[in-house]
Amino acid sequence: MVRAKIAPSLLSSDFARLAEECERMLALGADYLHMDVMDGHFVPNLTLGAPIIKCLRPHTKGFLDCHLMVSNPEQWVDDFAAAGADLFCFHIEATSDASALIDRIHAKGMKAGMAIKPKTPVESVYEFAPKLDQVLVMTVEPGFGGQSFMPECMDKVKALRGRFPDLDIQVDGGLAPENIEVAAKAGANVIVAGSSIFNAPSPGDVISLFRKTINDAQA
Repeated sequence: MVRAKIAPSLLSSDFARLAEECERMLALGADYLHMDVMDGHFVPNLTLGAPIIKCLRPHTKGFLDCHLMVSNPEQWVDDFAAAGADLFCFHIEATSDASALIDRIHAKGMKAGMAIKPKTPVESVYEFAPKLDQVLVMTVEPGFGGQSFMPECMDKVKALRGRFPDLDIQVDGGLAPENIEVAAKAGANVIVAGSSIFNAPSPGDVISLFRKTINDAQA
C-alpha cells in the first residue's frame, strides 16, 4: 500500500532564505522538497537550475524532488546528479526517447519520474510506468504557481492507480485543503503544494491534513 508523501513546492518559499525554508518545511513534517526547474523555453517562466541545487545540498538532508519543466531534459541529467538531486522528473512531452532517459537517470543514482501536462493522454505513460519511481500528473498547466486546480485531471490519476497500485502518483497544481480529498480518492499519494502551504497561517497543520486525508483514502 502506498503512503502519503507531502512535497512543499519551494517555488512559493522565500528564495533569499532557501536553505532555511527547506529545513522549516522538513521540521513541519514534509517528506520531499519539490524543486520547480523551468527553462523559459518548455514553459514561459524561468526559475532555478542545478547550481542552486548544488549550493542547497550541503545544507539539507531532505529529499530533493526536482521537476524539470525543460526542453531536452537529457542535457541536464549529469548536472543534476552531480548537484545532489534525489529524483529527476522530466516531461514526456519534452523527450523523444523516454525509456533511454529513464535508464540514464537510474544509472546516475537518481530516482526517475515522468510528468504529463493536463492535455497529454495518460495512456502515454503506461509503457514506461514499470520502470518509473513516480508519475506526476499536472493539475495545472506547468510554468506558474498559484493556478486553480483542474479536477478533470483526476481521471488520469484513477486510471494510473487502477493499473499500477504500488506506484507513487504525484499531483501538482492548485492542491489545497478544499480539494485534497478529491485527489486522495482518485489515488494520488504524493502531494505537491506551494501557495496553500507557504501562505497558510499554520503550514504544519496543512501538511498534517494532507497526510491524514491521503492515508485515510489509501487505508
